[in-house]
Amino acid sequence: MNLLTFLHRWIGVILALFMLFWFASGSIIAFVGSPSIGRADQLAHGASLTPEDGWLSLGDALRLSASARTKAAMPMQGRDDDHAKAPPDGIIVDARLARIDGAPFWLTEDDRGRRFAISARDGSVEEFSIERAQRIARDWIRQDGGLAIPLKYIDTSDSPVGVRNAQALKPFHHFALADGSGTNVIVSARSGEVAQVATRTQRAFAYVGAWLHLFRWLDLFGAGEYRRAALSWVGFFAATGALTGLVLGWIRWRPGYFGRPTYARGRTQPYREFWFKYHFWAGLIGGSFAALWAISGYLSTNPWQIFSPATANRAELTRYLGSDLPHIVAQWKPDALLAIDANVVELGWGRLGNEAVLVAYRRDGARQALTLAQTKSRFDDDTLLAAAQRLRGGTRIASHELLSAYDTYYFPGHRQGLSEKPLPVVRVDLADAGRTSLYIDPLDGRLLARVDASRRAYRWLYSAVHHWDFGVFHHRVVWYGWMATWIALGLALAASAVVLGWRRLRRTISAGAVAA
Repeated sequence: MNLLTFLHRWIGVILALFMLFWFASGSIIAFVGSPSIGRADQLAHGASLTPEDGWLSLGDALRLSASARTKAAMPMQGRDDDHAKAPPDGIIVDARLARIDGAPFWLTEDDRGRRFAISARDGSVEEFSIERAQRIARDWIRQDGGLAIPLKYIDTSDSPVGVRNAQALKPFHHFALADGSGTNVIVSARSGEVAQVATRTQRAFAYVGAWLHLFRWLDLFGAGEYRRAALSWVGFFAATGALTGLVLGWIRWRPGYFGRPTYARGRTQPYREFWFKYHFWAGLIGGSFAALWAISGYLSTNPWQIFSPATANRAELTRYLGSDLPHIVAQWKPDALLAIDANVVELGWGRLGNEAVLVAYRRDGARQALTLAQTKSRFDDDTLLAAAQRLRGGTRIASHELLSAYDTYYFPGHRQGLSEKPLPVVRVDLADAGRTSLYIDPLDGRLLARVDASRRAYRWLYSAVHHWDFGVFHHRVVWYGWMATWIALGLALAASAVVLGWRRLRRTISAGAVAA
């Protein structure tokens, strides 16, 4: 009992203010979200592709850009992930043809997550200049109805707040819009894509939200590489503090049921002072959820790598896709005779082994396979199952099923749609020890999710109790009401902990000064 009290008291003194900020920033993430641009927004703002004669095939573009891509990848070797530390070569996992600032580019991504914009006219690797990025930003704003609003260049940086996949897309050009709302537009110098359009208020929420919650502020001190470790240890002690408080609260609660004794004057808890009573009841009611959030937050960092990776590794991805581009993918050249309408803004290659599908992406997010010689309208089951077997080194297929609705382990987040989590998908269940399920897009062959026994546990131990993204909570009204209730109790609990922690700290310091 004394040990529980000691742990809870001093963990609270040290982490109370932090927990208050963690709950506050978590509420911003839950209810406001990130100002990053999603796939649907990018397509909606895309320029009509209208291919022309003389454009390069993907194979020619990759061949002509090989040296430049190797050179451009060198600065990325300083990144603190395994992919960046590897040699600057890799297989292409995504290739899209788009028109950016009036010019055609093959936008590629390799198996290490590195992005390149390769000119479809001469094969050069583009590093989008400030002037070109400004035209891209102005065109985006024009489509949103801001034609006459001045746009001013601010700076170029590597780490804007609230931008997803910033490492692969950096550096970024920042522009300010003179619209009275303090709107900024951020354009990737690497891909030419608009990465964020955010007002002053949205940027403030981004700082208060994910920037604080996920310890992005460590980047300011050059300590970004320690972010995961810091989150893990703080999460561990926060979980310990929450659990010890919950146990102490239940031990000290005397509701008087079945004739059992209460405290003096019928009180059901031992405290007379307001803040202690406030903290006790906030903890007794909301402590379970505070503990669940703290524990799941700790597990989200995958301490000691107890959960399997969420994505396929490089060797698996190479086996799944095949190391070489199919002949049609490498050789096909877009030209003016290609029959697509003005609403098509991108063409993308999907490939599995020697099979390929050419997909047209429209402004409304719709996708359609284009029929060419040596391509398919979608990947057939035999091709998908063969790719799934290759991924796991020839593991036997237990079953497979075409899903037209989401299931427990493949579903969109609260701010995702079909662009991020497409339907239908093929679920392939493997007969391996981990009972692995692969979710594959039959249209373009993308491996959308890989879920084994470890990831299923992660889904329930982290995602389910941190995001509440299952069952009835998929209904937005229910989810908002549920989250608002428990976040409010968490804030109340943390606020009272700050007051009590400060009192304890001040009393301890005063006692030490008197003794000295």
